[in-house]
Amino acid sequence: MTLTDILADEELRRREFPVTRNKIFLAHAGVCPLPRRVSQAIGDYALEAGTGDQEKFVYPGMLDEGRKLAARLLDCQPEEVAFVGPTSLALSFVASGLKFGSGDNILIYFDDYPSNVYPWMALAEQGVEVRLMNTRGLGVIRPMDVMGQVDENTRLVALASCHFISGYRIDISAIGAFLRERGILFCLDAIQTLGAFPTPVGQVDMLAADAHKWLLGPCGAGVLYVRREVQEKMNPPIFGWHNVHCPDFVAQERIAFRNDARKYEAGTHNLLGVVGLVAAMGLVLEIGIENISRELLRKRARLAAALQAKGYTVLLSDAPIGADGGIVSFHRDGDDPSGLHQKLSEANMVTSLRTDRAGRRYIRLSPHFYNTDEELDRVLERL
Repeated sequence: MTLTDILADEELRRREFPVTRNKIFLAHAGVCPLPRRVSQAIGDYALEAGTGDQEKFVYPGMLDEGRKLAARLLDCQPEEVAFVGPTSLALSFVASGLKFGSGDNILIYFDDYPSNVYPWMALAEQGVEVRLMNTRGLGVIRPMDVMGQVDENTRLVALASCHFISGYRIDISAIGAFLRERGILFCLDAIQTLGAFPTPVGQVDMLAADAHKWLLGPCGAGVLYVRREVQEKMNPPIFGWHNVHCPDFVAQERIAFRNDARKYEAGTHNLLGVVGLVAAMGLVLEIGIENISRELLRKRARLAAALQAKGYTVLLSDAPIGADGGIVSFHRDGDDPSGLHQKLSEANMVTSLRTDRAGRRYIRLSPHFYNTDEELDRVLERL
């Protein structure tokens, strides 16, 4: 199945993406609807699990396959991938698994999604200085902004690959290369790009992303990437039968973690979630990340131009090439978009309503590759 097939064949599109039968869904930066093959994979497994031991249908084959698929998406090694679940949990693992000393500082962006703020703020209790990044716009984090706000005591920088309101995508490679040269760890919340845009981790040390947005997978099923060299210095804050050596399920006198990313998987996996995650990653890779990203940028350009023509202010309307993403957030000065958002919902047009720190509210559109131009035009007409 190709992107061209989906957009050219309405019967195929409605079969593979059931939400399109009665809704125009433009909220993939929030919580996605499941494609047919993902929900079917979960359902088929649930039925199969009723015939015997739930684990035997997943261990180890599907877990191995899932690590390989995730490694293809991230351009890393399967041994660097763990299935931890929600992004919040994975980032908390990173924050609590690293050791910092008195006088160390970390750099974060206070207006990121809270999942990528609170785990780092909590480190202040250990004496870590938590620095809040200054930017020139909502989510607009350039390499020079990072370069100018770290020093010899900075041990880690934690950023999002794409801002959840503005849609600004950071230059992962440039920022990562700068930090790598200085021995500063780089942690990435990639939930707003994984499945939508290439998200390579060649210059990243840790990455977390749940599947329920652009990956088109179930909630609570995500990936945690930890670079091989970093695994030695980042131990998990949890312990169990799966991540600690225990032959024949017999506890040993000393704690010895597994020697790869499985050390972050303490116990039994979210098996239903993993099954759905594997199906979702397979779908995204089948369509092709490069194909998806080109289509999302085309849709963004179409929406942004039409919204501006209607008198709306579109965030990042002048974003440089490579910094724009699949998110289109807009507002009109003096208007509260809540009523408009509700009217769209009543018309089965699903969008998101988001608010920034200053209290300004935006309607956020986040179409995926399977949304058609006709759907976008219907929403624009409603506006």
